[in-house]
Amino acid sequence: MAFVRPEIIRPPSEHDSYYLPLTSGCSNNSCTFCNFSFSNLGIRDLEDVKQEIDAMSLYVNSRMVMPGQPRIVYYILQDWDGRKVFLQDGDALVYPYPKLLEALQYLNRKFPNIRRIASYATPQDVLRRSVAELKALKEQKLGILYMGVESGDDEVLRRIQKNATHDQMVEAAQKVKEAGILLSMTVILGLGGVKGSARHVAETARILTEMDPDFAGALTLTLIPGTALHKEWELGEFELITPFDSLRELKGLVENSTFTNCFFSSMHASNYFAIRGTMPKDKDKILQQLNALLSRQDPHMLRPEFMRGL
Repeated sequence: MAFVRPEIIRPPSEHDSYYLPLTSGCSNNSCTFCNFSFSNLGIRDLEDVKQEIDAMSLYVNSRMVMPGQPRIVYYILQDWDGRKVFLQDGDALVYPYPKLLEALQYLNRKFPNIRRIASYATPQDVLRRSVAELKALKEQKLGILYMGVESGDDEVLRRIQKNATHDQMVEAAQKVKEAGILLSMTVILGLGGVKGSARHVAETARILTEMDPDFAGALTLTLIPGTALHKEWELGEFELITPFDSLRELKGLVENSTFTNCFFSSMHASNYFAIRGTMPKDKDKILQQLNALLSRQDPHMLRPEFMRGL
């Protein structure tokens, strides 16, 4: 089956990157809340990847277009400053290791001034790699991995079919850090529902502390029609928390997590209120913001539903 280039889904911090697909979909396509659950994993042929890198080089160096390349390649290149590359798709680190290493080596040969390469990664992706393999990727400028942790509660992780446990995700984080690669992780407010909210917050604060990432982002659960979790909600088997309860969960995470040096935010479009700061330096300031918001209970201070998104 021919490889189908995926739509661009990337972390906000990769807005100025070139998006180079190695895979499509996600290897862990079972998560009950996620739009990747509709996808199957596709692995792109290494020679196709190299041809796109050749096309990138030809255009950047001489503004010449290589026949057969999709227009999106040149659309992205028009504004690319040559500094960052984001490997698509949902977990490009699953790409077969020898081919992944060769792809990064080739990319660096063609673009020696690249500063950083990035990728999404599942905990399973990291755990199947040795620290030596991760260090070899770091030498090829793989500088940051984005990991969706979602929750630290093993019961929530089992229910959403994450296929990774609390302890496995902590182990994956330790490997990433030992390799010298930056770790950015996301968690999802509301994923425990009403009944599981307190435990979800407590265990997620614990995993944030144990993983001690360089960056952490809180998203708010947004149900996607057609997903298994959306069907649970329709059947009354899952109860969504309120917008202000999501802020109580956010406060609980900030209050109960301990970081060495982490940029923590809730700036994603799914959230009802955006906070940002470096932990632990800005912890008190962020808690003051959240306490003021929770004491006023003014819905006008929240992002309206029509402005929330994935």
